[in-house]
Amino acid sequence: MVDSKKSLGVLEYRSIATGMKAADDVLKTADVDLVFAKPVCPGKYVVLIKGDLSAVTAAMERGTSQEHEATLVDQCTLGNPHPAIFEGLNCSGDINNIEAIGIMETYSVASIFEVADDIVKTTPVNILEIRIAKGISGKAYVVFSGELSSVHASIEKAKKSVIEKGLLLQTSVIPRPDPRLWQEFI
Repeated sequence: MVDSKKSLGVLEYRSIATGMKAADDVLKTADVDLVFAKPVCPGKYVVLIKGDLSAVTAAMERGTSQEHEATLVDQCTLGNPHPAIFEGLNCSGDINNIEAIGIMETYSVASIFEVADDIVKTTPVNILEIRIAKGISGKAYVVFSGELSSVHASIEKAKKSVIEKGLLLQTSVIPRPDPRLWQEFI
């Protein structure tokens, strides 16, 4: 059976008050499920919703409306996100037999979802973790694994889209990572 609640919307505000109001407006606008709505560092507010594409689109239009746009940091809508996106939020990626990992760190939460979805759909890599804003000064990062050449290709591809938005902080590629690095994932 196809999951009809598959689309994902991400809204990121630099104001907790505006973010909470926008989250309420978004939920009242369309039949969407709330995945996450919380204050994060440094005083930002992030909202993740999922649902049918038409409902997510309508809700996102409300969340990015003129009333909320002054404090909007970034936003994205993924019409058909790869299942690894949701798994990455739960740190449920496979950490066995890793040849290489790539890490991309951005200044915004929404941009990391766009990057993660794009790379996992277009290159043979696996998402290990997506971490968003809380406890990391409002930044976000994705950790993914694969063959070294695939990890390098993913990083280069992802950098282009994030650099255009001015949101790239840093990237790293680690060949043959020490298994002790994964102790936090277990």
